[in-house]
Amino acid sequence: LELLFHAAGLIIDTLRTFILIVLAILGPIVFGIAVWDGLAGSLTAWFSRYISVYLWLPVSSILTALLTKIQVLMIEKDIEALSDPNYLPDSGTWYYIVFFLIGIVGYFCVPTVAGWIIEAGGGIGSYGRNVNQTAQRGAQGAYTGGKAAMAGAGAAVGNVGGRIKGALLKGK
Repeated sequence: LELLFHAAGLIIDTLRTFILIVLAILGPIVFGIAVWDGLAGSLTAWFSRYISVYLWLPVSSILTALLTKIQVLMIEKDIEALSDPNYLPDSGTWYYIVFFLIGIVGYFCVPTVAGWIIEAGGGIGSYGRNVNQTAQRGAQGAYTGGKAAMAGAGAAVGNVGGRIKGALLKGK
């Protein structure tokens, strides 16, 4: 189980390195694509993904430090117990198994925790963008409708004014 514990940490570090290399290669391409209006958000998404993956190492290091401290305390407790001449070692090392299982699950949760830190999903960002676009369309529609209403009113006033002028000219 200890081998799986260390393998989980190695897997996370290897995946992090691979994904960062791929993101670094794609970065200039994303920057070039982001020039077009419809793809402007791709640069922001790329930055958030890059930072999220980059944060895997610090989050993993914090988890490693925490697990190492817990393991040291467990070993110190076992050393104290072994110094007692009346201590009989038994199969009560279940807590080591639980400890390593927690460590394995913790290492595989590192990407999720890093995602929470940077919010790489950008759910509220796209929601806010959609709200802004809808508001802009509504405002543009109101502006266009207002122009049409004023044009209609102007035409009606001009029509009435023209008839009055025509009637006055005929009456003289």
